[in-house]
This record gives sequence, structure tokens and C-alpha cells, in this order.
Amino acid sequence: MRTKPQLSFRVKVILVGSFLFCLLFLLHRSTNSNTEESRQPNYHTLPSTLAASSCTKIPTSLANAIVHYATLKITPQQTLEEISISLRVLEEKSPCNLLVFGLGHDSLMWTSLNHGGRTVFLEEDKSWIEQIQRQIPSLESYHVVYNTKLTEADELLEISKTEECRHVTDPRLSKCKLSLKNLPAEVYNVEWDLIMVDAPTGYFDGAPGRMSAIYTAGLMARNRENGETDVFVHDVNREVEHKFSKVLLCDGFLREEQGRLRHFTIPSYRTRQGRNFCP
Repeated sequence: MRTKPQLSFRVKVILVGSFLFCLLFLLHRSTNSNTEESRQPNYHTLPSTLAASSCTKIPTSLANAIVHYATLKITPQQTLEEISISLRVLEEKSPCNLLVFGLGHDSLMWTSLNHGGRTVFLEEDKSWIEQIQRQIPSLESYHVVYNTKLTEADELLEISKTEECRHVTDPRLSKCKLSLKNLPAEVYNVEWDLIMVDAPTGYFDGAPGRMSAIYTAGLMARNRENGETDVFVHDVNREVEHKFSKVLLCDGFLREEQGRLRHFTIPSYRTRQGRNFCP
């Protein structure tokens, strides 16, 4: 999920504005909470300095994010309109569990927008992980090896339609060639509320492509205990992202599309046996 070195004033404004919105929301929630508590008998009085600091202090992670993006000369690759789609879902669900395929300059943004939740990044390039971690050591990221090539996309698309790939189970137990079975245990042991597929590399023939990432994201969503998962796929202007998201995440689960981003909402299949892979 590397980004191009470009200056975009509008995107920087929305990033800084988003963090300020989160701050105001937290302060507003804290104020409301204090108002409710003031209506109850006050048996224990906190020192005034402690009470004031609990209402006004900005979380360190948000403060760092605001400073980071206010001074950064490289902006995220997604557009303002595309980021806004994910932001609306995060405003509703955060703090939550957010899994991102890819690691880049926008990673701190996703972590900060999911303040209080868990955000994990999966990246194919070890040297890129080391570079980003030196800049932002607080990010939780893991190295992933992909065994596919973009040139195999047509063959893998046909394989994805077989019974083995339509069977919903833990990705580690799946017999489908597309299922990622070598991810860190932390990834399989969490039910993800949001999954963003913005990696691995997929713009030249020797690249791994996002076929397995899209399939595994959909499988994790279907295999959760209950509820639903919002899955986002970026770069759907490219053939692989377009075809695989349509076939594996399904038109029936498509919520919206903006620019190069598609948003799907996929329900748990474990709560309803016999559900068709696509509605």
C-alpha cells in the first residue's frame, strides 16, 4: 500500500479535520458522561485538577497523528471521497477490529480513526515494514508471503468458483488454493469488523496480485461467529480487483462504490446454514 509522493491540500485538510472531529467527539462524550454523573448523588469527589484533565486531555495517539499529517509532504493514495466511505463506517463501529492488507503512509490515519480499537496491517515487503516502523513504531504490522502471481489470475478466478472454494471454514482449514494459510495466528484468532484490501502489489505481471487477499477477506467475513464484516477493496479500476471483488465478495453484498473503492457488507454464514455463497 505504498503511496505516490504528491501534495494534496484537500486530502490533508480532511485528515486533520477527521482527527479533530474524533477529538471533539471524545470530548463531547466525556462531557455528556460527566453531566449524567452530576445528576447522581456525589459521594466521592475527585480533585478538581484530575477531573479537569480527564475532560480535556487529547489522547497521545491522536495528537501524534494530527502532527504527523499536518507536516507530512506525502499524502495517502486514496482520494477524499474514497476515504470518506471508510470513515463513515468507522464513525459508526469504532472502536473495533480493523484489518488492513497493506502498510503505508496512511496507516497511522486508519489506526487513529479506529482510536481505542485494534488495527493490524499485513505487508509483503520486509524492508518497507522496517522503514515505516522506524517512523511510526506504534503500528502493529506483520510480514506476509504471497504464493500467487498476477499472471495466474484467470486460472485462479475459475478455481474460485469450485466447491472447495465455496465452502465456508477457517482459512487455515480451507482446501481452496486461494486461501491464505500462513498469516500470523493473531489474524485468525480475531473477528474483524472491517477489512481493507489495498495490497499486495498488483500492477505488473510478476506481482502477487490481490486474488488471495480478496478471497481470504471474504472467507474471514463469512466464517465469523455472528454479525457482519465491512470489506473494502481499493483499485477496482484494475481488472483483478474488479473481477475478484465482484465474484468473491458478490454484487448482492455491495453497499457502495466511489472512485476506485468498493464497499461490501458480508454477513456471518455460521448463523445461517445453507446460505448461498452469493445472494
